[in-house]
Amino acid sequence: MQFDITQLAEQIGRIAQSAGAAILDIYENKEDFGVEHKADNSPLTRADQAANKVIVAGLEALPFKAPIVSEENKMVPYSERKHFHYFWLVDPLDGTKEFIKRNGEFTVNIALVKQNQVVFGVVYVPVTRELFWAAKHQGAFQFDGTNHTPISAAQFRMTDANLKVVASRSHLNESTQAFVGQLQDPVLVSKGSSLKLLLVASGEAHLYPRLAPTMEWDTAAAQIIAEEAGGQVLQAENGLPVEYNKENLLNPHFIVYGARQS
Repeated sequence: MQFDITQLAEQIGRIAQSAGAAILDIYENKEDFGVEHKADNSPLTRADQAANKVIVAGLEALPFKAPIVSEENKMVPYSERKHFHYFWLVDPLDGTKEFIKRNGEFTVNIALVKQNQVVFGVVYVPVTRELFWAAKHQGAFQFDGTNHTPISAAQFRMTDANLKVVASRSHLNESTQAFVGQLQDPVLVSKGSSLKLLLVASGEAHLYPRLAPTMEWDTAAAQIIAEEAGGQVLQAENGLPVEYNKENLLNPHFIVYGARQS
């Protein structure tokens, strides 16, 4: 399947921005967010649902047709998904807990997966109106509506002092503390949602150990951005890249590295 990557980035960027506008309409409303809880007790807001509706409609209207797997859609069974060649993997509001806390650290994530690899991704930050995208072998960029500016991960060695390590406010568990404890005078940086991967992709941090549960839609779009910026997103257990469209959509624990030098 051939398509103009820059044109696709701008099309998907517009869809993400429209979803972000739908989210902000609710975020900036002082009334109740309409918080519900899904079967796993994770919060779901009217903003998740509104953004999902915008994204699904936008993707379905594209000339490029592919199935859509979204956190908020009824889950497509693996017996069907395993035959997908391309599909969209969407988290309409990544960081619902951050949204509810009103700290602005939430994103819209839209990724295109080919078989088990992410080949294209857009992450939009509604509160700051920042948009990031990447495509396989094409690089990673921040788009301001006019210019596509390349972004790059920071070069470092694991033995360097004062490495900046991204740690989730909600998931600084024993495994994460043990990983951080091996480093020389690390500096901890806190962020919510897929912004943690973007800090590594943009060179503002060196490492992000995620030794706690995430789902495929949480990471796909930001993973391709981190990788195309010169970083790596590797499974903690075996050092292999994180892959997608598994039977179980739960991610393995992983570590995001910037441009790590040997």
